[in-house]
Amino acid sequence: MSSANTRNAYFDELFSTEGLLWMGQNTNHIPAHPAVKAAMIASIEASEFNAYAPPLGFEALRAAIVADLGVTGVEAVVTEGGVNALATVCRARCRPGTTLVTTDPTWKWPGLFARQQGAEVIELPIYDAAAGYKLTPEALDRAVDGRTAIIYIVDPNNPLGICYTRAEIEAFSAIARKAGALLVHDCTYRDFADGHYPALKASTENTVVTMSFSKWLGLAGLRIGAFVAAPALAAEIAGFSMGVLGGSVIAQRAALAGLSVKAEWMREVRRINRANQEKIKAAVEALGFAVAVYPSNGNFLVIETLDAGVRPEALVAACKAEGIMIRQGTYHTERFGDRFIKVSTTVPEAWAETFCAKLPALVSTARTLNHVDSQF
Repeated sequence: MSSANTRNAYFDELFSTEGLLWMGQNTNHIPAHPAVKAAMIASIEASEFNAYAPPLGFEALRAAIVADLGVTGVEAVVTEGGVNALATVCRARCRPGTTLVTTDPTWKWPGLFARQQGAEVIELPIYDAAAGYKLTPEALDRAVDGRTAIIYIVDPNNPLGICYTRAEIEAFSAIARKAGALLVHDCTYRDFADGHYPALKASTENTVVTMSFSKWLGLAGLRIGAFVAAPALAAEIAGFSMGVLGGSVIAQRAALAGLSVKAEWMREVRRINRANQEKIKAAVEALGFAVAVYPSNGNFLVIETLDAGVRPEALVAACKAEGIMIRQGTYHTERFGDRFIKVSTTVPEAWAETFCAKLPALVSTARTLNHVDSQF
């Protein structure tokens, strides 16, 4: 079986597991807001899915995304998930002889997209408690040169959960402008952070913000995201989109409804997220593990297993056998992946309590596992 088929079978098995606790993909499993469900049902009942959506997204949704971001003089382009936005950006700018500069760890897929276009990927290590698990402007400046096509910053960082300050984002922006590079600020997790500063507020020149409705609104399976940029830049990037017939009509209706109730919705989501993080931190520390960044500015925690003598892959396998999906560190980083697991926290509180209750036995099982199947 090919690696692609093996990977697909792995996730198909997970999806087919009745009652699975999805705690590894940062997806949001808190029951949907009634307004969002009503919008999807109304769209289905009106048979809107029989028609294509506008190629850049419904105008009302595009305007609502920009308003939510709080930046003027820019446009939103709706995409089939945040990952599609990033793939489109990489197609627009990455070429042989160029580089994409990012952190290690980071979200892995933009690096793949850049390599597909022939670009070199430069990963700057940030898994360092002494540096606050952050990229410094000085380190970024040293790595950027005339070859740099894209600087990719996921903020809050997935998986670490750190969040950059306004001063740091402004410094990154200045470095990108000086080099003529495109600063891509992946703001997928911004709604879980306090004081997040989108790079478009620093400058709309050579800057793109990407975002997703998978994490904060829980629409992962509907595949809807967006990128936001100044009009000319948005048009340039949109010219490389493969979604020429528009995104899901039902997903866009859900996203627009979600933005209309966002303040109310996120108050409860953030409460549950922080409560779950607190419970999980106490449970893992009682077993000799450490939480790298707490509280996380995302909807996940990086839990360090190395000093406790537990292999991340073994713990992932033990959890999977008990109907709990968590993630091994190597999904994000080969260099540091043997140090940690990642656990998602926008889940029903009962899921977090189940994970915590089962964890001692799961750790004991993990210590006995010498071989585990491939993980993705």
